[in-house]
Amino acid sequence: MGEGRPGVAATLRALNGALGRPAALWVKESGARNLRHRDFLAPRAALSAAFPGGQVPPETVSAVPSLRGPAVLPLRACRQTPAGLAVQVRRPEAFQRLLGPLPGPASPAAGARTGCVVLHCLALRGTAALRPRHLRSVLLADHLAQLLRAQGVGVRLVPALTEERNWDVLRQLRICWPSGSGGSSLTDAVSALKAALGQCPCAAACEQGPGTAEGVIFKVHLKSFVEQQGLVGYDPNLDVLFVTEGTLWSLAELQEAVLQCPVSDPPALSASCFPNNSCCSIIHVVNCEEEFQQQQLDVLWRILDLGAHTVLQKHLVCGPVKVTNPSSPIGADQYFQLRKRQMYEASVIKYGELAQDEAWTEVIDTLTVAAIRFEMLSTAHRSQITLDLENNSISTKGTKSGAFVMYNCARLATLFDTFQRAVEQGTYPPLPPVSELNFSCLREEGEWLLLFNYLLPFPEVLQQAAQLPPPSKGIRITANTETVCKFLIQLSMDFSSYYNRVHVLGEPFPHLFDQMFARLQLLGAVRDMFHSALATLHLPPLSQI
Repeated sequence: MGEGRPGVAATLRALNGALGRPAALWVKESGARNLRHRDFLAPRAALSAAFPGGQVPPETVSAVPSLRGPAVLPLRACRQTPAGLAVQVRRPEAFQRLLGPLPGPASPAAGARTGCVVLHCLALRGTAALRPRHLRSVLLADHLAQLLRAQGVGVRLVPALTEERNWDVLRQLRICWPSGSGGSSLTDAVSALKAALGQCPCAAACEQGPGTAEGVIFKVHLKSFVEQQGLVGYDPNLDVLFVTEGTLWSLAELQEAVLQCPVSDPPALSASCFPNNSCCSIIHVVNCEEEFQQQQLDVLWRILDLGAHTVLQKHLVCGPVKVTNPSSPIGADQYFQLRKRQMYEASVIKYGELAQDEAWTEVIDTLTVAAIRFEMLSTAHRSQITLDLENNSISTKGTKSGAFVMYNCARLATLFDTFQRAVEQGTYPPLPPVSELNFSCLREEGEWLLLFNYLLPFPEVLQQAAQLPPPSKGIRITANTETVCKFLIQLSMDFSSYYNRVHVLGEPFPHLFDQMFARLQLLGAVRDMFHSALATLHLPPLSQI
């Protein structure tokens, strides 16, 4: 057709433009009840504010169905209703246009970059064992990195791991984080930082002796610098920072990451992520208990003026992680092992002896990772999370868990395995090319729900999840890091409801093939969407549960 993949935003822009008003009047429907009658609505209240008496001129209403555009859905009818101006989509044509190419964002051109983000996770510095509160910020940074990469943004993860005791738990959780001990370049950078501090009016060298903490080499007055520069959003208790070699090593590593950002096209950078033509953005992902420490490092970097004035530094702060009734402080590795044992026990209850087979080891591991990632990431990052470790809060039945999402992904894999075996046995013919499918057969309510609420907006969902807010005077930012988990949970609920109602692989009668093939094409796109979304969480799709 050459019309491109339809999108929600493009369709809404075309609808708003058709009414000739600057305000955004239209909304996309999502509830099953409303979708029986309309797909888009300009509510009565909005129309009353934009048109005299809320009455849209008849010629304007009659022109809406003729709207065209490369990413505009094909529209069938527009009419005045008690709720407002309602529009329906030409659904068979929408199925045809959306199910041709695979859903998801377009792959960035080879070698092209839209900028670079350095994600700095303070929790991975030092030698202390990770705890659940640290794990939250690490998982969030790992997920955000995947989301940004999917949009063609270069990502650098800092710091490089040096503490081996934390490697195992990160590997078990499929967190891809660089490791290394640095090199001569960092050693040289630390020496340069020492020299710079020696010339800084805010800093004073510290001699080792009585009253001086071990390892302290400089005392830096942060508060006076913050006041002089008029910096906004910093803790008023910032005062004197005692600088150690480790502090300078942290700065050197950050500076090196900025210098190595793989940006090849600065003019094309996204203004929301890279203001003032800066080619790199620094996001400090930190839990609320370490926020003060991160602010100290931030201000020290600004004092040394190593490009920090032109590089955007922002703080993405995670809310507290409350652990209920712990017998003693629990480490991240203990947390993982506890959830794994609980997942194994829940799987045995549901699947019996099958779950005790060795082949299930990988399945249990994946379900455990999914459970923990959804537990940590499906809540807005600034809100508190409560972990109930005493009771078995991990379940294979709950509709809002990572295990439920993985279960429905596996159901799709089983469906297509069953279909493929039936094709090989001659029960069904192979799935025809999409151009030969009859999508007018898709009349079940759940089929339109899957297409309109999930396949249609999916690329925009990923873009919104990776979107960093525009620059502001403060240092804190928020990100929609819970978006993908919530999307997958709701998708799983609607898919499960549909799959429980509809028998996709029917009797092998030729007159039933058209509907079966159309449904398989739809569910194949849903499967691919599951896989793309799970990839941002470093979760492999399961072929069985």
